[in-house]
Amino acid sequence: MIRLNPEKLHLSKWTATQPVRRDKHFIVTALIRDEQETVVACLIEAVHSRKLREIDWRELKDPTKWLQGWR
Repeated sequence: MIRLNPEKLHLSKWTATQPVRRDKHFIVTALIRDEQETVVACLIEAVHSRKLREIDWRELKDPTKWLQGWR
């Protein structure tokens, strides 16, 4: 597992180990917070298709699903 600070995820770049709807490279465009201002999810945008997707930010810690940076 990768150690991540959810507060620093905004505009970070990620590569999906398995393409998601033919998209492989993503950028975190927004952080979604609860009433206590805790990050609970993030909005990622596919670089090529510009499609948006909401995921739990903790998914990015799993190296079998996501790699940090674009590869």
